[in-house]
Amino acid sequence: MPKPAAALNIDPLIVTVRDQRVILDADLAALYGVSTMVLNQAVKRNQERFPKAFVFQLTRYEWVNNLKSQIVISRFHGGRRSSPYAFIEHGALMAANVLNSPQAIQMSVALIAAFIRLRQALAADQAMAKRLAEIENTVLTHDAALRDLYQKIRPLLLPPPDPPRRKIGFKADD
Repeated sequence: MPKPAAALNIDPLIVTVRDQRVILDADLAALYGVSTMVLNQAVKRNQERFPKAFVFQLTRYEWVNNLKSQIVISRFHGGRRSSPYAFIEHGALMAANVLNSPQAIQMSVALIAAFIRLRQALAADQAMAKRLAEIENTVLTHDAALRDLYQKIRPLLLPPPDPPRRKIGFKADD
C-alpha cells in the first residue's frame, strides 16, 4: 500500500541539473506508482505535451559524473542502460496528467508543493544573503569610521607633556 503524500519526504528527490530543479524519471515513477519504463513510454507517446523546457534527458557526463555517485545504483542484475530523463516542475505535473491514475494525481500535488517549498527556501536564502551583504558593508563602513575616530582621539588620550622645569640655582637679573 503506498504511503500518503504527506508522509513522504519528496524534497531530497529534487536535484539541481543545468541550474534547474528537477526530479529524475525513476524517482517520479516510484512516486506515481508505476515503473520507470511505463513512465518513459507515456512520455514518448505524448511528446507534444513534453517540450524540452519540461523534460530533458541527461547527458552521459551529467549522469555518470554528477548524479550517479549520489544515487545508489545496482551494477549487477539490470540497472540503467540509458541516461535518465529529468522532469522540471511542469513536466512532473504533465506526467501525472498523462498517467491519469489516482495515485499520480495525489502525488503530483505533493510534488508541486515540494517544488514550491524549495523555491521559497531558495528565495529566503537569497534574501538572507543580500541582507548579510548589506550588514557586512555597513560594518566595514563603521569600521573605517571608528578607525578614523580612534586616530583622531588617540593623541588626546596620551598624558600631557611635563611642564618646563625651572633651572636650579641663582640667576642674576640683567
